[in-house]
Amino acid sequence: MTGENFAATGQLLGTVVAVQANFYRVQLDREDGEQRSKGAEEKLNLNAPLPLPPLLLCTRRTRLKKIGQQVMVGDRVVVEEPDWAGGRGAIAEVLPRQSELDRPAIANVNQILLVFAVADPPLEPYQLSRFLIKAESTGLDVLLCLNKSDLISPPEQQKVSDRLLGWGYEPIFISVKDGINTDQAARYLSNKITVIAGPSGVGKSSLINTLIDSLHLRVGEVSGKLARGRHTTRHIELFELPSGGLLADTPGFNQPDMDCIPEELIHYFPEARKRLAVASCRFSDCLHRDEPECVVRGNWERYEHYLKFLDAAIAHQTQLHQQADPESTMKLKSKSKGKGQSQYEPKLESKKYRRISRKTQLQDLQELYRDEE
Repeated sequence: MTGENFAATGQLLGTVVAVQANFYRVQLDREDGEQRSKGAEEKLNLNAPLPLPPLLLCTRRTRLKKIGQQVMVGDRVVVEEPDWAGGRGAIAEVLPRQSELDRPAIANVNQILLVFAVADPPLEPYQLSRFLIKAESTGLDVLLCLNKSDLISPPEQQKVSDRLLGWGYEPIFISVKDGINTDQAARYLSNKITVIAGPSGVGKSSLINTLIDSLHLRVGEVSGKLARGRHTTRHIELFELPSGGLLADTPGFNQPDMDCIPEELIHYFPEARKRLAVASCRFSDCLHRDEPECVVRGNWERYEHYLKFLDAAIAHQTQLHQQADPESTMKLKSKSKGKGQSQYEPKLESKKYRRISRKTQLQDLQELYRDEE
């Protein structure tokens, strides 16, 4: 839909850039924005141009709610009945999505910008590998940026680069503080919807503030005791980049869940994909642990990471099967809050230890009186 169609239908095209409770902030397409300004001037019969907001705060039509149509950040939507003076509108339709992520909940993403620090906090290979696997599982392109490169020497930087090339990634070394290679990173984001992710304290908010001068996101410092960053991002929001495109800042998390299918896990390792591209295992359902004639099992650096992630993926699948099976006698319970440790315990019989309601007690008394009579 273009600005020409707006005059006939009163509808506009836009992108949802933020969700707040039952309201949606929609950034209109530029061509429709120009038409809306012209239409508002004619409607209000003003001689001077009216400074209208670039965003509309919209509600969702009841029809969409009835059919269960969710509206996500990143959705392309049709907006109708705009109130230019109040900056309001209504979402009438959600266009088909090109991609969809669950965590974070965002649609139509083209790539993931994974940001880590080479120092302060120190680069942890296992944690980086876990983030890379989670990013690969989305099926999107993965761009790896290593911030705070000013804190290490060129030989150390080359050593890190060679190691990651062996993993199948060519990182971009940047320094937000000194402005090193931030323009190179910006070129990869042009005219795309990008999700920025990574652990807390690595400089994600600082990088966004550098890429978009008009933003002033809150920046956290690294905890001295834990050598980890403090979480500063609270919600998902899309920001428009000066060179075109949108950048999504997402709430930070330290350890992404390993909720993939165990048989698919190996395909999220670029170095393993190379092996499978030239040969195949003896068994089609090979998990690449102890199976004979496995072409993946071998002396590559992240193989130990794969085995640990595989155990986590199998445990996750087992948990899902336990929850889906009401006859199961075991349940998964966390041992210590916040530490990620868990174990299986016997499941109590359903309703056996639940307190009887007053209604049931009265019904039992009535039955007792009838029996006595």
